[in-house]
Amino acid sequence: MTSIKHYGSTIPASGSWSGDPLAATIGLLRPLAVNETSLHAAGPWAVGFGTTQHVELGVVARGECWITLEGHDPVLLHEGDFYLLCNPPPYVLASALTEEPVDARTLWGGPSRGAAHIGPADLEDTYLCGGYFSFDDANARLLLDLLPPLVRVRADDPRGQLLTHLSALLVAEVESTELGSALILDHLAQTLFIHMLRAHADDLHQPAGWMAALSGDGIGTALRALHADIAHRWTLQELAEVGHMSRSAFAATFKARVGSAPLEYLIQWRMNVARDALRRQSMTITELAAAIGYESESAFSTAFRRVVGISPAAFRKEQTTVVAG
Repeated sequence: MTSIKHYGSTIPASGSWSGDPLAATIGLLRPLAVNETSLHAAGPWAVGFGTTQHVELGVVARGECWITLEGHDPVLLHEGDFYLLCNPPPYVLASALTEEPVDARTLWGGPSRGAAHIGPADLEDTYLCGGYFSFDDANARLLLDLLPPLVRVRADDPRGQLLTHLSALLVAEVESTELGSALILDHLAQTLFIHMLRAHADDLHQPAGWMAALSGDGIGTALRALHADIAHRWTLQELAEVGHMSRSAFAATFKARVGSAPLEYLIQWRMNVARDALRRQSMTITELAAAIGYESESAFSTAFRRVVGISPAAFRKEQTTVVAG
């Protein structure tokens, strides 16, 4: 059976993969960097951050603070609250809305962040802890199109107890100097990220895109089946039957929830996988075509050119040139 190597695992072209769209999407997003960041503050304070091209997650480990994103209403974060920033506009973290913010760059001194301190350490009353990471630009829209710039998970959220345990580990590792801490932080950040996505999906009446698969209804069931076997030549009728819905009801509901027609979604997902495989030079174009459900290289090339704008061979050459440069 043809398969695609995918970030340390194997995605079968048919049959045995779990079909988890969330895991598959996070895999394609390929976090490029994870760095811990923390802020210890005492007294009145405010810090301004510029536009960022990454995702940042944090927890109010102690105290409370305001977060204000440009163009949005201020939100008061309480102790134990988590926040997720997704390619946010300029924003301010502050003890009070009346405080004049200092530039974050003057506190951290560069893009790597780390720990920053405001006010006397013995009077510290606020501690924010978290991490930030960027994603592979080619597939970043899978995430950015679905998430608002700010996702907040309250301390009293049903998932709060689990997140509290994870945040305790995060705080411990941020403050740790032991071997392996960076690796643990990497995995903790991604684990927290996924739990926050789940919490966000729970808050939505109709989750969009692959987040719809987090629900247990027919659309989620069909999405998981589709992702489990992207090489299968799915028909609308087959997917509707998997979702235990009529063909017309399934098609209408899928488009309303996911944002595209079922078979168009399948094509787009195949092309996401194809772009990733072509960048990594993991198989020939003929092998890739078969692995994602095309009868011939020419049929795959036609579909790829229609979606991406260039042929698979040209895309691969372009990516090779970028890496070499």
